[in-house]
Amino acid sequence: MFIGTYEPKLDAKGRFALPAKYRAQLESGLVITRGQEHCLYLFTVEEFSQLHERLRGAPITSRQARDFMRVFLSGASEDTPDKQGRVSIPTPLRKYAGLEKQLIVTGLGSRAEIWDKDRWEAYMDEHEESFATQAEEIIPGMF
Repeated sequence: MFIGTYEPKLDAKGRFALPAKYRAQLESGLVITRGQEHCLYLFTVEEFSQLHERLRGAPITSRQARDFMRVFLSGASEDTPDKQGRVSIPTPLRKYAGLEKQLIVTGLGSRAEIWDKDRWEAYMDEHEESFATQAEEIIPGMF
């Protein structure tokens, strides 16, 4: 499970060091792809395969499903961490997420997200208060 928030740096080659707590889960491989809100999603290969199987169940006649799969899957990049726990983010994905030097890697259970630090801080500034004051049930049975 991916939890916590970390602040690695992107090097000149487009690599960053995975958080130490994530490395064991990702040592056999990972997939990075486009996510919502212009972040990147990071999955274990197994989790990505399961997600892909669910996506395959979408009707091919649905334009929304086709559009989603094109954007989501066309940017997917599989990688294996090097001995220092570093992985590369391909240029198109770095561009999509606006990644510069300072990153945020945050765990969301079955995946992690990779954000440009400034975008993450702006996102949190906009959404933390609504989270703190949320009065209605968003996920049934959660609270």
